[in-house]
Amino acid sequence: MKEALKQQVFDANIELVKNGLVILTWGNVSGIDREDGIVAIKPSGVDYAKLTPEDIVLVDLDGNIVEGKLRPSSDLPTHLALYKAWDSIGGVVHTHSANATSFAQACTPIPCFGTTHADHFHGSVPCTRILTQQEVEEAYELNTGNVIIERFQQISGGITQEELSCNKIIECESELDPVAVPGVLVAGHAPFTWGPNAKKAVENAIALEQIALMAMNTKLINPKAIPVPQYVLDKHYFRKHGANAYYGQN
Repeated sequence: MKEALKQQVFDANIELVKNGLVILTWGNVSGIDREDGIVAIKPSGVDYAKLTPEDIVLVDLDGNIVEGKLRPSSDLPTHLALYKAWDSIGGVVHTHSANATSFAQACTPIPCFGTTHADHFHGSVPCTRILTQQEVEEAYELNTGNVIIERFQQISGGITQEELSCNKIIECESELDPVAVPGVLVAGHAPFTWGPNAKKAVENAIALEQIALMAMNTKLINPKAIPVPQYVLDKHYFRKHGANAYYGQN
């Protein structure tokens, strides 16, 4: 059942290892079959070196196991929340990659300092607020998904990071689209990325980690560095994305 989906999700999980985004058993990838409402995800705590396509767990959108002998990732409720909120996504990735996680732990969004960032994210990579004690104790993983969704809604509404109790003010963006900004930093935790499928979600995780590294180096070289102008951001993003994209051979 759904062998192709399981293989795709297995391959995507292995790509995390190949690209140095995970160590030990940190991180996970999922993918969804929208037509049948089935999600495939890495099993909890399984060593990547021992992982096989048969180990990938299939669940429905309520988290019930449809196929598999192992428990799904403990982050499953976060993945499901994102799938339910955003019909446009088909894959979700969670890592603890060092550079992006450093920004998350600092409760700091990643500004768009250059065109490499703009090629993948149409604006800064946002950071959520810290979960409350009640949210952690009641349903930690589900509420992780909820604060991600909340953050995108609040950016759209023009709420500042200071109002989210992260002790910083950031420039808020309007009409933020999870397709145009395919990733987020969960404050005090780590990054999540997504895409139209599991493979693309991993590519966005790779890009996010490099963007985070470049942003840190940019600030080290010039603490007063500012984001690129909007017209540069727009040019680089839309030449690769959208109806008028012209980068590449497609």
